[in-house]
Amino acid sequence: MIAAVATIGTVTTLLTGLVTNAVSEQDHWPLGLGRLQQHPWASFLLLGIVAAGLATLLTTLDGQRSQGSSANPTATPGNGSHAPGAALVLRSLPRDTTAFTDRTAELDALMRSVRGAQQVGNTLPVHVIDGMPGVGKTTFAVHAGHLLADRFPDGQLFVNLNGHTTGRSPVRSDEALSSLLTAIGVPTQQIPVGDDTGAVTEARAAMWRSRLSGRKTLLILDNAASYRQYEPLLPGGGDCLVLVTSRRRLVADEEVVLPVRALSPDHAVDLFVRLSARPAETLDLEVLRELVQLCGCLPLGVSLLAARLRHHPSWNAEDLRERLVVARDRLSELRAGERAVAATFDLSIRDLPPERRRFFRRLGAYPGTDLDTFTGAAIGGVPVAVAREYLDGLYDAHLIDEYPGDRYRLHDLLRDYARGLTHGTGLSGPTGQADEGDSMESVETVRRVGTYYLAALTAANAHLVRGGAETPSPPDEAPQAETPAMDSRAAALSWLETERPNILACVRRANDLALYSLVVRLSAAMAPFLRQAGPWDQAVALHRTAAEAARQTGDERALAGASAELGVVRRFMGSYVDASAALDEAATRYEALGDHLGRADALNQAGIVWYLTADNEASAQAQTQALNLYRQVGHRLGQANALADLGMVRRQTSDFDAAIDAQSDALSIYRELGDRYGEANSLRDMGVIHCLTGAYEQARRLHREAFDLYSALDDRVHQAYALNELGVVSRLTGDLTGARESHTLALEHFTELGERFGRATSLRHLGTLARLSDDAAAAIRDLGEALRAYRDLGSRGGEAAALTELGAAHSAVGDRDRAAVAFERSLEIEQRLGDRCGEAEILNHWGALLRTHDDMDRAREHFAQALELARAIRCPLEEARALEGIGRCVRTIDGADSHEAVEVLLQAVGVYRQLGLEAAADSIEALLAGQVG
Repeated sequence: MIAAVATIGTVTTLLTGLVTNAVSEQDHWPLGLGRLQQHPWASFLLLGIVAAGLATLLTTLDGQRSQGSSANPTATPGNGSHAPGAALVLRSLPRDTTAFTDRTAELDALMRSVRGAQQVGNTLPVHVIDGMPGVGKTTFAVHAGHLLADRFPDGQLFVNLNGHTTGRSPVRSDEALSSLLTAIGVPTQQIPVGDDTGAVTEARAAMWRSRLSGRKTLLILDNAASYRQYEPLLPGGGDCLVLVTSRRRLVADEEVVLPVRALSPDHAVDLFVRLSARPAETLDLEVLRELVQLCGCLPLGVSLLAARLRHHPSWNAEDLRERLVVARDRLSELRAGERAVAATFDLSIRDLPPERRRFFRRLGAYPGTDLDTFTGAAIGGVPVAVAREYLDGLYDAHLIDEYPGDRYRLHDLLRDYARGLTHGTGLSGPTGQADEGDSMESVETVRRVGTYYLAALTAANAHLVRGGAETPSPPDEAPQAETPAMDSRAAALSWLETERPNILACVRRANDLALYSLVVRLSAAMAPFLRQAGPWDQAVALHRTAAEAARQTGDERALAGASAELGVVRRFMGSYVDASAALDEAATRYEALGDHLGRADALNQAGIVWYLTADNEASAQAQTQALNLYRQVGHRLGQANALADLGMVRRQTSDFDAAIDAQSDALSIYRELGDRYGEANSLRDMGVIHCLTGAYEQARRLHREAFDLYSALDDRVHQAYALNELGVVSRLTGDLTGARESHTLALEHFTELGERFGRATSLRHLGTLARLSDDAAAAIRDLGEALRAYRDLGSRGGEAAALTELGAAHSAVGDRDRAAVAFERSLEIEQRLGDRCGEAEILNHWGALLRTHDDMDRAREHFAQALELARAIRCPLEEARALEGIGRCVRTIDGADSHEAVEVLLQAVGVYRQLGLEAAADSIEALLAGQVG
């Protein structure tokens, strides 16, 4: 099916692209494609017919795989307007249970299947464990996982897919893949994102298969809704074992089905005796047989009944049987099969003290998958210490399960029952699902949990958000919530990653309950984390949800904020057109509200987008407007940010004096505020400027200071950027070995962290070093890869720099035509960017190419243009290179004793000496000495 989907996606995308451009007059298509251009409206009709046919084919393929299931959690292409979700992934197996009984035949079958496949080197099949609710599918999978763990030393993962969890939508495949990739250590910046969720799912699935290739990993996919949901999650290699649990029979050719049925009466009695902690001889065997039959011999029901007897030492088995019969009679409106389960629940719940019963009932309204004591306190409206007591009591009574990290989870059947209690119905309906109406207690539970998350997010954001920035906090009237201790950035990030699925589930449920203010506040509070951690498409969906919630309430300020956050995330994704549109909308809305700070923030972010797209004039204008607004409202951090970003624009246009002034002012404010991250950024950019103006030692010192600050902040991405800048200084001062070490280390960091732009820059610098070391083949290889990456990212400045170096590499191997094409294209981009220093560098390289091929007059013209540019912007390195080039051309044209040549070459020597580039100066003096001799 995947191949079919991929083919359909490719063909549809191709046709859409062709038809969309059909009326374009900019290009003339070759061969038969030109007919589409000549007949655009017929082309649109053709697209519709083809798309309909492909959709029919896809539906047929889907029907063959889905086994008629109505559940369709697999992501499909769309605009990402759904409220986002995430899968709960455990990096280790849940605790094995003492309540495991029998299943010898199923375990033997599984063990034989796994051992047999591993012994002969065959691909391990997927094992699907199916059975009715409460029969112990998850318990069986976890127990088997513990027994098999040694055979899979590369790790064990447990994923809850929420296929049949009341109040929760099944986890979509793309969401599960994102969580799985994060769990195995893939940086979120590397995880594919985009608006076409079908394509994103395929890309993530491919990465998942690639990362697990050759690894022996055990993966438990719990509570699957359909084959379509979990099929993209299957590893590609044959060394991984996958255990799937589901209420449905999910059949595929490559799978082994292991049905798990109710226990036999004898084994159910044995389980009851063990869990009741009563000597077997003190219990009436016939009464026990009736008890376990009354709860359908389901392990969940047997466990609950045994716990009741254990907690009531004065009861005997007959007392328990009588109470269970009464409970069944109370539930006579249910079907017999449902009464078997519900009666055990009813008996267990009625046995609880009133306050703990109320706490259990509220758990049914909790939208998350698992919880800790702090969340439990919010759910129950009680102190954390009391919540811990309640949770421990419910666990002891087998009403909740305990997971690693002192976390708890409610079994789906018990969740259904608790939701029914919330609505006063117990279990109801033909499938035993809780009533879907929303009681006031359900609404209040979600409100309390959301308020707690706001308080905890405020604490976490104190470590994530730079000084002076505001983050949403709980409403003033909200009760003070106890939050976990988060005394470091690492602790905050760990809490956020753990709670991500639950917070997003809370947002989704709040949205369903029309708690729009809570949706807006939670989305804004999650923004700093998602900015840093991604994945970006999850952030896009969240902010779109917030925007729609704001529209529902007419909250223009919240709508502006959601648009601004959407624009920032779009920038991270490289979707600059969408980013610019969202930020422009935000700025306009803030202006209408008279919110100067909000408008300044939006303009600042828009200016960054325009800087990245090389619209330097628009960027400078936006940053100047933002700076004025920040000054008007007295926002010091905003002033520093706008100044720093304005400095980057001035540097890009080779206005070095203005760039230094702006960055110096920004640096002063950052230091005043104690903002070390901003301080490091300004130091690094000032180092770049000093490097361009030839102050190499000062540049080295600034980059080293920036690197040390990034190290203290544990910011590995920017450490790598600083390493690249240090490498450039080393190269320019003749330390090629040191430069190679810096760029290689930076490349390793960028590759590991998934920072594509930084990786491309490292490759470009390594290509330059290869050229200087006379390894033209390696240079062309590295530079070609860097060029492709820059183009994919839409980085015109990076593309120009890579083309410049690629032209120099082609020149080194005598490929004049390719070199000239590269120089011409690079020069065109740099002129559009307004980067006069870049222009001078290209002209010098081009002049050297022409001089090598004895085109002295044209070479001299290029060097002369480079000299004029370099002097105008005070770029001494390119000035010296231009002078040397002119001198060598004149020497060739007029002869070795040319007075003009000697004079110009000596000027070049003087500039090289001022820069500390002794080797370059010595080379020219040796040339002149040879002339004199």
